[in-house]
Amino acid sequence: MNTLGKQTAPEQTARERMKASHGLDGDAVRLASLYRGWARAFDLDQARVGYCGPIIVAELAGAVQTAYLTGPRNAIAILDAGCGTGLVGVELQRLGFRLIDGFDLSEEMAEKARQTGAYRDARGNVDLNGPLSDHPSASYDVTVCCGVLTLGHVRPDGLRELARVTRPNGFVIASTRKSYAETTSFEEQVRRLQDERVLIPAQCLRNGRYVAEEDAHYWVFRVPEKTSASEEPRP
Repeated sequence: MNTLGKQTAPEQTARERMKASHGLDGDAVRLASLYRGWARAFDLDQARVGYCGPIIVAELAGAVQTAYLTGPRNAIAILDAGCGTGLVGVELQRLGFRLIDGFDLSEEMAEKARQTGAYRDARGNVDLNGPLSDHPSASYDVTVCCGVLTLGHVRPDGLRELARVTRPNGFVIASTRKSYAETTSFEEQVRRLQDERVLIPAQCLRNGRYVAEEDAHYWVFRVPEKTSASEEPRP
């Protein structure tokens, strides 16, 4: 791993772009503008900073499918939330998944994702900080979210929409940079969603590799069966 004092100019530029994205506090207009100009260089920049999140998230999706979901991988419907240029989709395709949809805030990033050939559909101009109005409830067996639940991008309650579009007994897999988990109410929000039976934490890989200078936590959540009216607790 390069120390900060030994960074090349391209590596420094890549880290500066990443840092700039973290300082935008979920401002969709400014984020879209940043990624519009970043789309062409994004994949190369991620390689420069040692970004391995997409591989880990895709491998977790493969493990979840093998352990819990019936049917072949090419019949498992997956949503890649915040797909960017398609790094996760390419890894999912490598593992045998074929029914992969994606969306991203940036149309330019989504276009790069479409060019990979890994996606059945990849839409741009979709903000996870709002309702996913074009995505019906319980549409996907697995929803993955890599690098989006992070500083300056999506608030922790974005998990609620990811749970809605995932079918009961399906899974949501998300990565969170350590700095994000430590400086937001993420784990408090996870507990709240668990209490409300929106998402149930099934596994957390803490301090896993993410980028060269920072680790991440990798979360696997299960979407529970909906509680019937007769099972609701009495006030």
